[in-house]
Amino acid sequence: MLQVPFIRQNKELVLERLALKQFKELGLIEEVLALDDKRKQLTLAYDETQAKIKIASDEIGKLMKGGQKEEAEQRKATVADLKQQQQPLTEQLNETEKLLHDTLIKLPNLPAASVPPGRTPEENVEVRAGGAKPALAAEAVPHWDLAKKYDLIDFELGNKITGSGFPVYKNKGARMQRALIQYFLDYNTSKGYMEYMPPHLVNADSAYGTGQLPDKEGQMYFVGEDKLYLIPTAEVPVTNIYRDEILKDSDLPIKMTAYTPCFRREAGSYGKDVRGLNRVHQFDKVEVVQLVHPEKSYEVLEEMVAHVEGLIQALQLPYRVLRLCGGDMGSSPDLTYDFEVYSAAQQKWLEVSSVSNFEAYQANRMKIRFKDSGGKPQLVHTLNGSSLALPRILACLLENNQAADGIHIPPVLQQYFGAEKIS
Repeated sequence: MLQVPFIRQNKELVLERLALKQFKELGLIEEVLALDDKRKQLTLAYDETQAKIKIASDEIGKLMKGGQKEEAEQRKATVADLKQQQQPLTEQLNETEKLLHDTLIKLPNLPAASVPPGRTPEENVEVRAGGAKPALAAEAVPHWDLAKKYDLIDFELGNKITGSGFPVYKNKGARMQRALIQYFLDYNTSKGYMEYMPPHLVNADSAYGTGQLPDKEGQMYFVGEDKLYLIPTAEVPVTNIYRDEILKDSDLPIKMTAYTPCFRREAGSYGKDVRGLNRVHQFDKVEVVQLVHPEKSYEVLEEMVAHVEGLIQALQLPYRVLRLCGGDMGSSPDLTYDFEVYSAAQQKWLEVSSVSNFEAYQANRMKIRFKDSGGKPQLVHTLNGSSLALPRILACLLENNQAADGIHIPPVLQQYFGAEKIS
């Protein structure tokens, strides 16, 4: 959530940056400022009335001690009258503060200065690429055919049990899932991230804190009777661990990692590369989250990008790193890097990770603060990244490593998988 003082002091910059994100409701900025003006006026009137009440109340005690009961009763009547005047001010102030808050949360985060202009994914900027695209044999097939051939994943069974987009991993397919998850967690914890195993459902406050609500409500599965949301990513419960906390400067950075299943309705995505593991409603993902000092967040962002890049390099997958343009960014990040790996059998790039800096946008919603060296509370900056999302990683590992004698397992995974190939 943006902060009103910053909006007021940098109105033209805010409008310019929101336009870069293709945000259409720029008139909300004037609404925010007008509501803030009204809030200030009501607060001033409330405080002035409260001061009069205090003065009159103090006088009552003095008059009673002095035996001036009649004058004291007059002051009591004055206090009662002032409180009656104050009641509508309280109601108006509460209503205005709520309306101001509800308007603020409609505003996306401001994109960083380095975010390129653009409206569509085609306008994202490639930062760098690595790895070599494999030269597959003419008879090479996509991962959904490999899954059937080697009895790794049953898409039809998932459809029977639940519905489309809920694959059932089996045999060596299930083992490969466990191998990837364990490798990712071991890699993350070796780099100083503390592992968590968080709940897979969250309340509305948690979903609001990380920006899923109200922006992405239509993408989340909701348990109506209990008013809980199935998590779309471990980012939500893990970042909320520190909601409403005031940390010490020395506590930062806080580095967290977690494996969870993730649930996304993917509303409106039907027909868009939904074959096999390309787009599913339930999938496994390992996440990394950091809470950092505001002066360090962009340095940490580059470190986290390098961290994810190291994982993909170890898996020996061809990849590219993209800096997202304004129109392709989510509502909450300031700057996002996407990682895509090349699916050789499908001959297309598939997104497997997003790494983002949110600056103080999430922290302001969750009230995650730290006391600086002068003892003054400040909002931390939050960052997170996929390290990694499994479905498309698995799809590319199967496709890119297929050979006549089976599917070869990258060396880094062999100790986790327990074999050199799937045959």
